[in-house]
Amino acid sequence: MADIWPVILSGGSGERLWPLSRKLYPKQFQALTSDASLFQECAQRVGPDFGYRPPLVICNDDHRFIAAEQLRLAGILPETILLEPVSRNTAPAIAAGAVLLRQSDPDAIMAIFPSDHMIPDGAALRAALDAGAALATEGSIVALCVAPDRPHTGYGYIECGAAANDIGTSFNIERFIEKPDEATAQDFLRQGNYRWNAGIFLFSARTLLEELARFEPEIVTGAEAAVAGAERDLDFLRLDADAFAACPSISIDYAVMERTDKSMAVVLDAGWHDVGSWDALWEVSEKDADGNVSVGDVVLEDVRDSYVRSDAGLLAATGVEGLVVVSSKDATFISRKDNAEAARVIVDVLKRADRGELITHTRQYRPWGFFEVLGMGPGFQVKHLSLNPGAKISLQKHNHRAEHWVIAAGSARVTCGDREFTLNENESTYIPRGAVHRLENSSADPISIVEVQTGKDLREDDIERFEDLYRRE
Repeated sequence: MADIWPVILSGGSGERLWPLSRKLYPKQFQALTSDASLFQECAQRVGPDFGYRPPLVICNDDHRFIAAEQLRLAGILPETILLEPVSRNTAPAIAAGAVLLRQSDPDAIMAIFPSDHMIPDGAALRAALDAGAALATEGSIVALCVAPDRPHTGYGYIECGAAANDIGTSFNIERFIEKPDEATAQDFLRQGNYRWNAGIFLFSARTLLEELARFEPEIVTGAEAAVAGAERDLDFLRLDADAFAACPSISIDYAVMERTDKSMAVVLDAGWHDVGSWDALWEVSEKDADGNVSVGDVVLEDVRDSYVRSDAGLLAATGVEGLVVVSSKDATFISRKDNAEAARVIVDVLKRADRGELITHTRQYRPWGFFEVLGMGPGFQVKHLSLNPGAKISLQKHNHRAEHWVIAAGSARVTCGDREFTLNENESTYIPRGAVHRLENSSADPISIVEVQTGKDLREDDIERFEDLYRRE
């Protein structure tokens, strides 16, 4: 059988799990139920240790360094990280991946994974992938499906026709159905031949491009031009922006799956869950005797069937039931647990108000590590900086602020004007306004710095770069 190439789609804006998930740090990069993020778990389930080819990751420019760092920490070396210059939904992204993989492996079987799903039983997933890959090798376009255990209205459904094997694990697909209403979902459950669409697909790169050429030829033309014009940038491959932007914005479901006559379904019985809301996260998390999920510094008294999370200080609750309470350092969200769309409603309100809490946390990730805002006031701001081993900030200057650095842990190499020197733990230095400077970690461990900024303008865009290891403009 041809090689299976995992393709991990890592987009999204993180709206339904706000305030934990933000536009610049969406839910797939969060560790929700284990020490690993959903993105890392996805890559590890189909890693080279199980006989698969290295994963092809497709993400946008804003998330590129987060994806690369999380793969490094997980011990996964990707085939490449393909960067979408603009969002065009899943069909153009997958098409670009197919064009790229076809260049090195004309018989490549692609296994498409959303990066934000939970699949606890990796062995069962791999068994389903093997079954799907066998069908894909014969020219089928395969969707993995999940037997429903309740009339869920937040999932798409697949109507399965006749079984295609003796053990009833693969089926012909009659049709795809978008998210149904409650009555329709109840009817699907009673009929027994409807299954949830898990959003995981298998097909050969060749077959996928042939079907796209039938239904959406502009996508194939755009994807081929975007790959032909792609440029290598460090560990990333940047698709040509103009060519990719010319692709219609359409999902792989609409572009191919609902129109092809080659579709097949394979049953996935692996505990799949898409963790698409706080209620869904409560459902898959470990609970106490009262049905509560508690994360962080939480004290509960007379509380039942609730999800309570604090990423800041102490959060205490009493005398409530069926709630979601999530407190981060800059936002608190409270809703009924049974209202799966509550966070999205609040997000829409915040969008209209142009609130920055939708975009970033107080902790913001950079290619060299992260910084976190500890406090601010008139004319000052205090941050905690953490630099990864071997990392360094760009050679830069600020026109409107000065900075004071105190080394809290580790040892840093500092450039300030024409001076270069080493700062050790519990030592400090001053960077005047307008001075060209750089901070570097040449050690094998992360280092921590407390930075105090002073000045009339403390915006992040007050930066002029002269040299940058990460090629940021």
